[in-house]
Amino acid sequence: MEFPDFFWGALGWMIFWGVVGSVVTRRVYLQKDLDTSNTGLVGSMLGASTGPIGLVPLWIKTPEITTRMMVLPTLATIGVFMLVFSISDPGNLCVTNGSFVASQISNGVILGIIYGFMALGLTLIFSILGVVSFAHGEFYMIGGMITYFVTTVWFPGISPVFGVLAACMSTFLLGAIFERLFLTPMYEGKVERPVEYGILITFGLAFTLQYFVQATVGANPVKAKRFFDFPRLRLPSAEDPWLIKTSRGNMELFDTISISNPRFTAAVLCILVFIGLIYFLRRTWTGKALRAVSQDREAAAIAGINPDRMNMLAFALGCMIAALAGSMLVQAFSWLPQVGAIPAMRSFVIIVLGGLGSIPGAFLGGITVGLVEAAGTGCIPDAQKAASYIPAYGMIVLTLTLLLRPTGLFGRKFASGTHGKV
Repeated sequence: MEFPDFFWGALGWMIFWGVVGSVVTRRVYLQKDLDTSNTGLVGSMLGASTGPIGLVPLWIKTPEITTRMMVLPTLATIGVFMLVFSISDPGNLCVTNGSFVASQISNGVILGIIYGFMALGLTLIFSILGVVSFAHGEFYMIGGMITYFVTTVWFPGISPVFGVLAACMSTFLLGAIFERLFLTPMYEGKVERPVEYGILITFGLAFTLQYFVQATVGANPVKAKRFFDFPRLRLPSAEDPWLIKTSRGNMELFDTISISNPRFTAAVLCILVFIGLIYFLRRTWTGKALRAVSQDREAAAIAGINPDRMNMLAFALGCMIAALAGSMLVQAFSWLPQVGAIPAMRSFVIIVLGGLGSIPGAFLGGITVGLVEAAGTGCIPDAQKAASYIPAYGMIVLTLTLLLRPTGLFGRKFASGTHGKV
């Protein structure tokens, strides 16, 4: 797909004023001894959407930056980019076909929910332990493998619930054992450089798990059967062409939006588990203990909470959440021992975008990445190029986040010795 000179000119204009807005706005606020934590985001978005027309009043008045001031310029920048794109390529399906756009948005949200759910485990581990687990993708892979073998190879015809439960219990136990054996020395002062140790030991676990699975089950792709089919409904009567129906295992809403059965099933389960996790963290004693350790380890110990036990529980839960995501998606994708690499990369992007240690931020960050990928792939007519560009969209989101708002959407600067707030 080739764009006219107008598109590249307009894009260059937006990038130029975005950079100017980010750099100059921060300097202006710094000279007046004002808070500069969000000036990069506001300045760049305001510059990209309005150019000097919006930046000059901001530099003169230097108002306090609120959430509204961050949201409105961002939405305006997205709107301007969409307008430029539609003018540059008026025949694109993203411009001419409303049904296609609605389908891309719905599928982007569904994929984003799944992405965000997988990142929850990584966020939970970092919040409590202060360790970024590089074995997260391998637990995702193991969850799918266990579910496949339980439901398809070992016990054909058994309810997929048992496969999912087997994956969750196995990875929870594996995560707890690993944390006790290899991560506990970090907190007992037996490791001189705990940050580097945490990176290396989880890297080692990732390699061990990946090649152990490859050596035992092989490198051939596998795929579980669909957990269940959508009921064939057409309400309230067969004469109404705009209501719910199902075909070829997908659900179609209003003859407009086609939703994949496995992805829809996984997204619904992700939402239910997310609600359950929030309830666990907010309403139960154990969940409150986990949150206390994430905020102040020493104070939690004084209050009678065993931080070491909470560390083990957090790591095991994080591994189990990753495995649960894999066990739900093994019915949607072909499964290989290397399948966890790209989801793990997406999880790193999502927790940075949402804010390190923020569970709601991880979920919202996942939806954002899902929508960006859906928009990017849907608006490129060449399907082969669109598929090859998918990993790049996450890196673009990561780069912009680190440049404009390093703390993420819901992140905050921590005091020394703390890792985040669950």
